Amino acid sequence: MKLAPLVLLAVLCAMRAAQAQPYPSRPITITVTAAAGGVTDVVARAIGQRLMAQWGQQVVIENKGGGAHVVGAQSVATAVPDGYSLLIAEAGTFVFNPILYGKLPYDAEKDFAPVSGIVRINQALIGHPSLPARTVDELIALAKQKPGVLTYGTAGIGSATHMNMVLFAHMAGVQLQAVHYRGAAPALTDVIAGHLKAMCVSVSLALPAARAGQAIMFGIGSRKRLATAPDVPTVAESALPGYEASAWFGLFAPAGTPPQIVGKLNAELMRILSEPAFNEQFLAPQMFEPIASSPQEFADFIAGEKSKWASVIREQNLSIEK
Repeated sequence: MKLAPLVLLAVLCAMRAAQAQPYPSRPITITVTAAAGGVTDVVARAIGQRLMAQWGQQVVIENKGGGAHVVGAQSVATAVPDGYSLLIAEAGTFVFNPILYGKLPYDAEKDFAPVSGIVRINQALIGHPSLPARTVDELIALAKQKPGVLTYGTAGIGSATHMNMVLFAHMAGVQLQAVHYRGAAPALTDVIAGHLKAMCVSVSLALPAARAGQAIMFGIGSRKRLATAPDVPTVAESALPGYEASAWFGLFAPAGTPPQIVGKLNAELMRILSEPAFNEQFLAPQMFEPIASSPQEFADFIAGEKSKWASVIREQNLSIEK
Protein backbone atom coordinates (compact mmCIF):
# COMPACT_ATOMS: atom_id res chain seq x y z
CA MET A 1 0.00 0.00 0.00
CA LYS A 2 2.89 2.37 0.82
CA LEU A 3 4.17 1.98 -2.73
CA ALA A 4 0.94 3.21 -4.29
CA PRO A 5 1.69 6.96 -3.94
CA LEU A 6 5.15 6.41 -5.43
CA VAL A 7 3.71 4.49 -8.38
CA LEU A 8 1.13 7.22 -8.99
CA LEU A 9 3.82 9.88 -8.80
CA ALA A 10 5.95 7.96 -11.31
CA VAL A 11 3.00 7.71 -13.73
CA LEU A 12 2.21 11.42 -13.43
CA CYS A 13 5.86 12.29 -14.04
CA ALA A 14 5.94 10.07 -17.11
CA MET A 15 2.77 11.70 -18.46
CA ARG A 16 4.18 15.18 -17.92
CA ALA A 17 7.43 14.19 -19.61
CA ALA A 18 5.49 12.87 -22.60
CA GLN A 19 3.43 16.06 -22.79
CA ALA A 20 6.60 18.12 -22.68
CA GLN A 21 7.92 16.43 -25.82
CA PRO A 22 7.11 18.24 -29.05
CA TYR A 23 4.39 16.58 -31.13
CA PRO A 24 4.99 14.31 -32.91
CA SER A 25 7.93 12.61 -31.25
CA ARG A 26 7.17 9.04 -32.38
CA PRO A 27 5.32 7.18 -35.20
CA ILE A 28 1.68 8.03 -35.93
CA THR A 29 -0.88 5.41 -36.94
CA ILE A 30 -3.71 6.45 -39.25
CA THR A 31 -6.51 3.90 -39.37
CA VAL A 32 -8.50 3.62 -42.58
CA THR A 33 -12.00 2.15 -42.41
CA ALA A 34 -11.76 0.46 -45.81
CA ALA A 35 -9.66 -2.02 -47.76
CA ALA A 36 -6.37 -1.12 -49.41
CA GLY A 37 -6.69 0.33 -52.89
CA GLY A 38 -9.92 2.23 -52.35
CA VAL A 39 -10.26 6.02 -52.28
CA THR A 40 -10.08 6.27 -48.48
CA ASP A 41 -6.83 4.32 -48.51
CA VAL A 42 -5.38 6.38 -51.39
CA VAL A 43 -6.22 9.64 -49.61
CA ALA A 44 -4.74 8.43 -46.31
CA ARG A 45 -1.46 7.34 -47.92
CA ALA A 46 -1.06 10.63 -49.77
CA ILE A 47 -1.62 12.63 -46.58
CA GLY A 48 0.60 10.27 -44.59
CA GLN A 49 3.50 10.72 -46.99
CA ARG A 50 3.26 14.51 -46.71
CA LEU A 51 3.15 14.34 -42.90
CA MET A 52 6.22 12.10 -42.84
CA ALA A 53 8.10 14.48 -45.11
CA GLN A 54 7.19 17.48 -42.97
CA TRP A 55 7.58 16.03 -39.49
CA GLY A 56 10.25 13.38 -39.99
CA GLN A 57 8.20 10.77 -38.18
CA GLN A 58 6.87 7.52 -39.62
CA VAL A 59 3.16 7.48 -40.44
CA VAL A 60 1.68 3.97 -40.55
CA ILE A 61 -1.52 3.39 -42.52
CA GLU A 62 -3.58 0.59 -41.00
CA ASN A 63 -6.49 -0.78 -43.04
CA LYS A 64 -9.41 -2.03 -40.97
CA GLY A 65 -12.18 -2.53 -43.48
CA GLY A 66 -15.43 -4.40 -43.02
CA GLY A 67 -18.15 -4.16 -40.43
CA ALA A 68 -19.62 -1.15 -42.26
CA HIS A 69 -16.58 0.90 -41.18
CA VAL A 70 -17.40 0.20 -37.53
CA VAL A 71 -14.30 -1.92 -36.79
CA GLY A 72 -11.81 0.76 -37.77
CA ALA A 73 -13.75 3.58 -36.16
CA GLN A 74 -14.10 1.70 -32.86
CA SER A 75 -10.35 1.06 -32.67
CA VAL A 76 -9.64 4.79 -32.80
CA ALA A 77 -12.57 5.79 -30.57
CA THR A 78 -11.01 3.78 -27.73
CA ALA A 79 -7.40 4.75 -28.44
CA VAL A 80 -5.31 6.96 -26.16
CA PRO A 81 -6.12 10.59 -27.10
CA ASP A 82 -2.53 11.69 -27.61
CA GLY A 83 -2.48 12.41 -31.34
CA TYR A 84 -0.72 9.17 -32.30
CA SER A 85 -3.87 7.25 -33.24
CA LEU A 86 -5.88 8.99 -35.97
CA LEU A 87 -8.73 8.06 -38.28
CA ILE A 88 -9.41 8.88 -41.91
CA ALA A 89 -12.96 7.90 -42.79
CA GLU A 90 -15.67 8.65 -45.29
CA ALA A 91 -19.09 10.16 -44.64
CA GLY A 92 -20.73 6.83 -43.81
CA THR A 93 -18.87 6.47 -40.52
CA PHE A 94 -20.21 9.74 -39.10
CA VAL A 95 -23.35 10.47 -41.12
CA PHE A 96 -25.05 7.23 -42.17
CA ASN A 97 -24.08 4.69 -39.51
CA PRO A 98 -25.39 6.68 -36.52
CA ILE A 99 -28.78 6.83 -38.26
CA LEU A 100 -28.88 3.32 -39.71
CA TYR A 101 -27.72 1.36 -36.68
CA GLY A 102 -29.78 1.03 -33.55
CA LYS A 103 -26.58 0.61 -31.54
CA LEU A 104 -22.90 1.26 -32.22
CA PRO A 105 -19.89 0.42 -30.02
CA TYR A 106 -18.98 4.11 -30.03
CA ASP A 107 -20.68 7.52 -30.15
CA ALA A 108 -19.84 9.26 -33.41
CA GLU A 109 -20.34 12.69 -31.84
CA LYS A 110 -18.85 12.18 -28.37
CA ASP A 111 -15.94 9.80 -29.01
CA PHE A 112 -14.15 11.74 -31.76
CA ALA A 113 -12.59 15.14 -32.27
CA PRO A 114 -13.09 16.30 -35.89
CA VAL A 115 -9.83 17.72 -37.25
CA SER A 116 -10.73 18.74 -40.81
CA GLY A 117 -12.39 17.63 -43.98
CA ILE A 118 -9.92 16.41 -46.60
CA VAL A 119 -11.54 15.94 -50.00
CA ARG A 120 -14.90 15.52 -51.67
CA ILE A 121 -15.29 13.46 -54.84
CA ASN A 122 -18.03 12.96 -57.38
CA GLN A 123 -19.20 9.42 -58.01
CA ALA A 124 -20.18 7.81 -61.30
CA LEU A 125 -22.91 5.28 -61.99
CA ILE A 126 -21.32 2.38 -63.86
CA GLY A 127 -22.29 -1.10 -65.01
CA HIS A 128 -20.88 -4.25 -66.60
CA PRO A 129 -20.82 -4.21 -70.45
CA SER A 130 -23.07 -7.30 -70.53
CA LEU A 131 -26.01 -5.18 -69.41
CA PRO A 132 -28.48 -4.45 -72.25
CA ALA A 133 -28.47 -0.77 -71.29
CA ARG A 134 -26.25 2.13 -72.23
CA THR A 135 -28.03 5.12 -70.69
CA VAL A 136 -29.52 5.93 -67.29
CA ASP A 137 -33.03 5.73 -68.77
CA GLU A 138 -32.31 2.28 -70.17
CA LEU A 139 -30.84 1.11 -66.87
CA ILE A 140 -33.93 2.25 -65.01
CA ALA A 141 -36.20 0.54 -67.54
CA LEU A 142 -34.20 -2.68 -67.17
CA ALA A 143 -34.40 -2.52 -63.37
CA LYS A 144 -38.17 -2.07 -63.57
CA GLN A 145 -38.43 -5.15 -65.78
CA LYS A 146 -36.41 -7.17 -63.28
CA PRO A 147 -37.21 -5.84 -59.79
CA GLY A 148 -34.70 -6.95 -57.17
CA VAL A 149 -32.58 -8.85 -59.69
CA LEU A 150 -29.88 -6.36 -60.67
CA THR A 151 -26.99 -6.39 -58.19
CA TYR A 152 -24.73 -3.52 -57.22
CA GLY A 153 -21.56 -3.37 -55.14
CA THR A 154 -20.82 -1.13 -52.19
CA ALA A 155 -17.86 -0.31 -49.96
CA GLY A 156 -19.90 -1.51 -46.99
CA ILE A 157 -23.29 -0.91 -45.42
CA GLY A 158 -23.78 2.79 -44.88
CA SER A 159 -20.89 3.82 -47.15
CA ALA A 160 -21.34 6.57 -49.72
CA THR A 161 -21.24 3.96 -52.48
CA HIS A 162 -24.18 2.24 -50.76
CA MET A 163 -26.28 5.26 -49.86
CA ASN A 164 -25.88 6.95 -53.24
CA MET A 165 -27.28 3.80 -54.87
CA VAL A 166 -30.11 3.73 -52.31
CA LEU A 167 -30.90 7.31 -53.30
CA PHE A 168 -30.76 6.38 -57.00
CA ALA A 169 -33.17 3.45 -56.52
CA HIS A 170 -35.48 5.66 -54.45
CA MET A 171 -35.62 8.46 -57.01
CA ALA A 172 -35.91 6.04 -59.96
CA GLY A 173 -38.57 3.92 -58.28
CA VAL A 174 -36.69 0.65 -58.76
CA GLN A 175 -35.57 -2.26 -56.59
CA LEU A 176 -31.89 -3.26 -56.67
CA GLN A 177 -29.93 -5.84 -54.69
CA ALA A 178 -26.92 -4.62 -52.70
CA VAL A 179 -23.77 -6.73 -52.26
CA HIS A 180 -21.47 -5.33 -49.58
CA TYR A 181 -17.65 -5.42 -49.69
CA ARG A 182 -14.83 -4.22 -47.45
CA GLY A 183 -14.06 -1.35 -49.81
CA ALA A 184 -14.79 0.16 -53.20
CA ALA A 185 -11.80 -1.45 -54.92
CA PRO A 186 -12.90 -5.11 -54.48
CA ALA A 187 -16.47 -4.20 -55.45
CA LEU A 188 -15.24 -2.51 -58.63
CA THR A 189 -13.13 -5.57 -59.43
CA ASP A 190 -16.27 -7.72 -59.33
CA VAL A 191 -18.21 -5.29 -61.50
CA ILE A 192 -15.45 -5.47 -64.10
CA ALA A 193 -15.45 -9.28 -63.81
CA GLY A 194 -19.19 -9.40 -64.32
CA HIS A 195 -20.04 -10.81 -60.88
CA LEU A 196 -21.98 -7.61 -60.18
CA LYS A 197 -24.05 -5.55 -62.58
CA ALA A 198 -23.52 -2.00 -61.32
CA MET A 199 -22.20 0.34 -58.65
CA CYS A 200 -21.64 3.97 -57.76
CA VAL A 201 -17.90 4.66 -57.48
CA SER A 202 -15.53 7.61 -57.66
CA VAL A 203 -15.04 9.08 -61.11
CA SER A 204 -11.28 8.59 -60.78
CA LEU A 205 -11.79 4.83 -60.47
CA ALA A 206 -14.65 4.63 -62.96
CA LEU A 207 -13.09 6.49 -65.89
CA PRO A 208 -10.13 4.15 -66.50
CA ALA A 209 -12.44 1.12 -66.45
CA ALA A 210 -14.88 2.80 -68.82
CA ARG A 211 -12.19 3.96 -71.22
CA ALA A 212 -10.71 0.45 -71.26
CA GLY A 213 -14.12 -0.98 -72.20
CA GLN A 214 -14.35 -2.85 -68.90
CA ALA A 215 -17.42 -0.95 -67.72
CA ILE A 216 -20.24 1.27 -68.93
CA MET A 217 -20.39 4.76 -67.49
CA PHE A 218 -24.06 5.70 -67.41
CA GLY A 219 -23.60 9.10 -65.83
CA ILE A 220 -21.85 11.20 -63.22
CA GLY A 221 -23.44 12.32 -59.96
CA SER A 222 -22.19 15.91 -60.17
CA ARG A 223 -24.35 19.00 -60.60
CA LYS A 224 -22.82 19.69 -64.01
CA ARG A 225 -20.60 17.84 -66.46
CA LEU A 226 -16.95 17.54 -65.51
CA ALA A 227 -14.23 19.18 -67.59
CA THR A 228 -12.24 15.94 -67.40
CA ALA A 229 -15.12 13.96 -68.93
CA PRO A 230 -17.24 16.43 -70.92
CA ASP A 231 -18.79 13.67 -73.04
CA VAL A 232 -20.31 11.91 -70.01
CA PRO A 233 -23.72 13.30 -68.99
CA THR A 234 -24.79 13.78 -65.40
CA VAL A 235 -27.37 11.40 -63.98
CA ALA A 236 -29.51 14.45 -63.21
CA GLU A 237 -29.65 15.68 -66.81
CA SER A 238 -30.16 12.16 -68.15
CA ALA A 239 -33.10 10.96 -66.10
CA LEU A 240 -33.22 12.06 -62.46
CA PRO A 241 -33.29 15.84 -61.96
CA GLY A 242 -31.75 16.80 -58.64
CA TYR A 243 -29.79 13.58 -58.19
CA GLU A 244 -26.28 14.01 -56.81
CA ALA A 245 -23.75 11.36 -55.80
CA SER A 246 -20.56 12.29 -54.01
CA ALA A 247 -18.44 11.21 -51.07
CA TRP A 248 -16.28 13.14 -48.63
CA PHE A 249 -13.41 12.11 -46.39
CA GLY A 250 -12.08 13.63 -43.20
CA LEU A 251 -9.47 13.33 -40.47
CA PHE A 252 -10.47 12.57 -36.87
CA ALA A 253 -8.75 12.07 -33.54
CA PRO A 254 -10.09 10.42 -30.39
CA ALA A 255 -12.13 12.74 -28.16
CA GLY A 256 -9.97 14.31 -25.49
CA THR A 257 -6.98 14.83 -27.79
CA PRO A 258 -5.28 18.07 -26.60
CA PRO A 259 -6.53 21.12 -28.55
CA GLN A 260 -2.98 22.11 -29.43
CA ILE A 261 -2.42 18.75 -31.16
CA VAL A 262 -5.74 18.97 -33.02
CA GLY A 263 -4.77 22.51 -34.03
CA LYS A 264 -1.36 21.40 -35.27
CA LEU A 265 -2.88 18.56 -37.30
CA ASN A 266 -5.47 20.94 -38.74
CA ALA A 267 -2.87 23.53 -39.72
CA GLU A 268 -0.70 20.91 -41.38
CA LEU A 269 -3.63 19.43 -43.29
CA MET A 270 -4.71 22.86 -44.53
CA ARG A 271 -1.13 23.54 -45.64
CA ILE A 272 -0.91 20.23 -47.52
CA LEU A 273 -4.25 20.70 -49.30
CA SER A 274 -3.32 24.23 -50.39
CA GLU A 275 0.04 23.25 -51.86
CA PRO A 276 0.11 23.81 -55.65
CA ALA A 277 2.36 20.76 -56.05
CA PHE A 278 -0.01 18.53 -54.06
CA ASN A 279 -2.92 19.75 -56.17
CA GLU A 280 -1.08 19.15 -59.41
CA GLN A 281 0.36 15.76 -58.48
CA PHE A 282 -2.51 14.27 -56.46
CA LEU A 283 -5.78 16.19 -56.25
CA ALA A 284 -6.24 17.16 -59.90
CA PRO A 285 -5.39 13.75 -61.43
CA GLN A 286 -7.77 12.04 -58.97
CA MET A 287 -10.45 14.71 -59.52
CA PHE A 288 -10.58 15.41 -55.78
CA GLU A 289 -11.96 18.67 -54.41
CA PRO A 290 -10.19 19.87 -51.22
CA ILE A 291 -12.54 20.69 -48.32
CA ALA A 292 -10.12 21.68 -45.55
CA SER A 293 -11.68 23.77 -42.79
CA SER A 294 -11.39 24.52 -39.10
CA PRO A 295 -12.36 21.75 -36.65
CA GLN A 296 -15.57 23.59 -35.71
CA GLU A 297 -16.55 24.21 -39.34
CA PHE A 298 -15.98 20.53 -40.06
CA ALA A 299 -18.13 19.50 -37.08
CA ASP A 300 -20.92 21.83 -38.28
CA PHE A 301 -20.66 20.40 -41.80
CA ILE A 302 -21.07 16.84 -40.47
CA ALA A 303 -24.13 17.88 -38.46
CA GLY A 304 -25.71 19.35 -41.60
CA GLU A 305 -24.99 16.22 -43.63
CA LYS A 306 -26.50 14.02 -40.95
CA SER A 307 -29.68 16.10 -40.88
CA LYS A 308 -30.03 15.95 -44.67
CA TRP A 309 -29.55 12.19 -44.96
CA ALA A 310 -31.73 11.39 -41.95
CA SER A 311 -34.80 12.36 -43.96
CA VAL A 312 -33.77 10.15 -46.90
CA ILE A 313 -33.15 7.18 -44.63
CA ARG A 314 -36.48 7.68 -42.83
CA GLU A 315 -38.35 7.85 -46.14
CA GLN A 316 -36.75 4.58 -47.20
CA ASN A 317 -37.47 3.06 -43.78
CA LEU A 318 -33.88 1.82 -43.57
CA SER A 319 -32.41 0.49 -40.36
CA ILE A 320 -29.81 -2.07 -39.35
CA GLU A 321 -29.71 -3.88 -36.06
CA LYS A 322 -26.26 -4.41 -34.60
